[in-house]
Amino acid sequence: MERLKGVEVEWKPLGKVLVRTKGTNITAGRMRELHKEGAPLKIFAGGKTFALVDFDDIPEKDINKEPSIIVKSRGVIEFEYYDKSFSHKNEMWSYHSKNENINIKFVYYFLKIHEPYFQGLGSKMQMPQIATPDTDKFEIPIPPLDIQGEIVRILDNFTELTAELTAELTARKKQYNYYRDQLLSFEEGEWKALGEVAENLDSMRKPITSGLRESGEIPYYGASGIVDYVKDYIFDGDFLLVSEDGANLVARSTPIAFSISGKSWVNNHAHVLKFNTYAERRYVEFYLNSIDLTPYISGAAQPKLNQKSLNSIRIPNLSPAEKARIVDILDKFDALTNSITEGLPREIALRQQQYAYYRDLLLSFPKAEVEA
Repeated sequence: MERLKGVEVEWKPLGKVLVRTKGTNITAGRMRELHKEGAPLKIFAGGKTFALVDFDDIPEKDINKEPSIIVKSRGVIEFEYYDKSFSHKNEMWSYHSKNENINIKFVYYFLKIHEPYFQGLGSKMQMPQIATPDTDKFEIPIPPLDIQGEIVRILDNFTELTAELTAELTARKKQYNYYRDQLLSFEEGEWKALGEVAENLDSMRKPITSGLRESGEIPYYGASGIVDYVKDYIFDGDFLLVSEDGANLVARSTPIAFSISGKSWVNNHAHVLKFNTYAERRYVEFYLNSIDLTPYISGAAQPKLNQKSLNSIRIPNLSPAEKARIVDILDKFDALTNSITEGLPREIALRQQQYAYYRDLLLSFPKAEVEA
């Protein structure tokens, strides 16, 4: 950081120091027709949409082979850095450098930190969008080339470390899900309806609209977890909550069954189940989160798992000892996953905070004041 002190920085409009490139005249339908998994050329279409095509699928003049900053100018306005051959739809544009004193990735990092400014410009339109003068006239700092390279090196290191930690977390979660599914796959044996093994306490639930809730420290639960904190409670103990409605019943982006303990308030979007033992409750929790519940769900626009359907879900009725054995194994995996969930995401969040701190510090260049 000491190297940045006293560094002379020149400010110039982006369009004066970089080369702006037009895109290719192609429709979304044509992109879908041409798309081939594994093809070498990427065509960007804004947001996360793209197509992979062969080099001879579009005109040679529309292919950019320079490391570039792609301007996604409509809808979600953002910048993307890409260092392989590419093209993009012609309502977008990109920039590359032919100036030996400009590190294109340094400019990318500077533009990335100013995305909110461009998003603010775009929000003034009915369809959020910006125009080429918005980026062409935007002034960027130009410190010495070696300083640009050092800043890029530091920020790249933070980005790569975060990506590695995220990949490790994803791998551990997949490993846990694999072993859970193996332990909870049954073809033979006795089965019982969930209504026979659990006591349903749905009649005790009380929904409260947000305006009538009195703030406190008691968790107020809905279909996917804690919604709010309130002053009073209606349950006290260990229970299993199961989502009654909502898109997550189909998407399963979060567990639809989750255990709660202690004092709580539950609204009418989550079923409340009580079990005789810890092993039974956790066994059913693991099992419900591992199976496809589509046959029990009604409603298209608003998926719903009503009480009758919930009670009819068939559960493998193992011996208490076998349930306890499975729960013990899965609890250990779950603890490992949770410790990783607490550890790796915390580490990822820490790295992201450090990245944001150093990014802001490294990319803050004062402009010289103009004398009156």
